[in-house]
Amino acid sequence: MRIGNHSLREHIRLLMPLFGFMVAVWALRMVLDAAGAPQAVVYACSVTVAGAVAVVMAVLLIHARHFGSYPSVVVAAFLLALWQQVFISAAVAFALLTRTQNVYTRPQFHPGMPPLQHIQAQLTWGVGFSTLLGSAMGCILLWLLRRLVPLAEWHSK
Repeated sequence: MRIGNHSLREHIRLLMPLFGFMVAVWALRMVLDAAGAPQAVVYACSVTVAGAVAVVMAVLLIHARHFGSYPSVVVAAFLLALWQQVFISAAVAFALLTRTQNVYTRPQFHPGMPPLQHIQAQLTWGVGFSTLLGSAMGCILLWLLRRLVPLAEWHSK
């Protein structure tokens, strides 16, 4: 499957550092919660915010590396959203299987639904809304970058 001039594998390779960044934030949030860090600190270490930052970084990479266009932004937003929601769902599933609680199953951090329904919501609504919002934000940013910082200027510096 090709998106623009690049394969899905090339898109994944471009996004690998961003996947790592999101996993690091996810793990840090789990560790902070397990260590009993203040609730405000755990809130600040947000995988959702990390996902938004990752979309912005992906758009900067797509623009700077002449990687593609708007379809590449949408694919990047989808892959990053899917990655984010899979890790959140994994944390909920782990808590369900071990009969423990973690930051993603505590009442103050999740929507207050049964664990299986929570996982289903993350993998459907979470992926869908994150992809839509990430795509909209990313496409607007790419449009602005192309208007304000044309690619020819990147080569002359």
